[in-house]
Amino acid sequence: MTDTLILTIDVHAEPAAVFAVLADPANHPAIDGTGWLRGSLDPGPVTGEGQIFRIRMYHDNHPDGYYDMANKVIAFEANRTVAWEPGQAGTDGELEFGGWTWRYDLEPVGPGQTRVRLTYDWSRVPAQLREHITFPPFPTSYLEGSLQNLSTLASGR
Repeated sequence: MTDTLILTIDVHAEPAAVFAVLADPANHPAIDGTGWLRGSLDPGPVTGEGQIFRIRMYHDNHPDGYYDMANKVIAFEANRTVAWEPGQAGTDGELEFGGWTWRYDLEPVGPGQTRVRLTYDWSRVPAQLREHITFPPFPTSYLEGSLQNLSTLASGR
């Protein structure tokens, strides 16, 4: 079994419009296909590699219900690529990353058309975490819905 899911969608919008939606964490709850994302905790868009942006989350199976994720931007090329690795503050307050990543690659495929490739990769999730969380932790249909949400948001810009 592979530890990566890759899905694509063609969006009726220029790459800059698609990227603007993805680079603003305030849009992520509207893009989310799981219903787990509740809001951005940091103002403004992602502007470069190494940046941390935080998202408020909710999951019925989380011990606290609500929790925060800190996402480290690991790839950034304006209007082409944005990727991040989710993590949380450990007991010492330092960020610890779980080993899974989200990556969006954008390719112009015609006037006003962008092919979006979403890569969800959990290949670096350690064995002890896999004992508690099944990967992927959602059906592929959630990612398909997420890409459709992205398309709707970007097409409206």
